[in-house]
Formats: sequence, structure tokens, C-alpha cells
Amino acid sequence: MFDELDLKIIEILKINAKTPLKVIGEHIHLTPQAVSNRIIRLQDLGLIRQYTISTNNALLDKNIIAYITIFMKTTKHEQLKNFIKSNSIIEEAHRISGDGCYLLKIECSNMDEINLLLDNIMKYGTYRLNLSTTTIK
Repeated sequence: MFDELDLKIIEILKINAKTPLKVIGEHIHLTPQAVSNRIIRLQDLGLIRQYTISTNNALLDKNIIAYITIFMKTTKHEQLKNFIKSNSIIEEAHRISGDGCYLLKIECSNMDEINLLLDNIMKYGTYRLNLSTTTIK
């Protein structure tokens, strides 16, 4: 279904989704048209689902990164999921096994935003907050 060239195309697009077809082709020794055909096929197969951007959040005044583990005390999972989906400072959310029920990644400007979020989370359970001090990768 996928070959080594498809995987190389995907890796290049993960680094920069706007990489020109010609540049991708030069890296993997294909014509731009052949690269385009492969990308269209990967989209049609559902392997490539979307294209997105990466922003410099410090320039957007979002210089605080936090991780919140939620420990549910209620069975209001659907309500919590809806709350998570509607909250703009939550960048990622995962239902997890092990220590806790959900893990959230937060990017925001100040601790007031985090405290407001934590107050709302307490409707569903308890939490553990971890602040990122340095991004490594």
C-alpha cells in the first residue's frame, strides 16, 4: 500500500507542508508530477488527513506550556470532552491509561488563564499540573 518513497514524502511534508513538489522530487528522484500523484493517492487513502502550520507561540504571547492530568471523580466524560473541545488554550487532549484519565497540553499567556481552566476542571474531578520549563523537541 505504501512504499519507501511515500514515507519519505510524508516525512518531508511533516517538516514543511509547503515544500514545493520540485524540491520533494529532487530529494527522492521523482518528477514533480509523480510526487503530486503520490500525494493525491496518499490523501485519497486517508493517510494524509490535513495540512497545518506551526506557530511561534512566544510571539503570540503564549509563553506558558502546561500539562494537566485529570483524575475523574464523576462519570461526566462526554461533558468534559465537550468542554475540552470548546476551550481554546487546550492544544492537545488525550484519554489515557495508567496515572489519570485525561492528559491536556495547555499553551497560554498567564497563570490566570490556567487557574480559570483548573476551576472548571474541578467540576469533573481533580488534577495534577506540570509546567514546562524548556522545550527540547
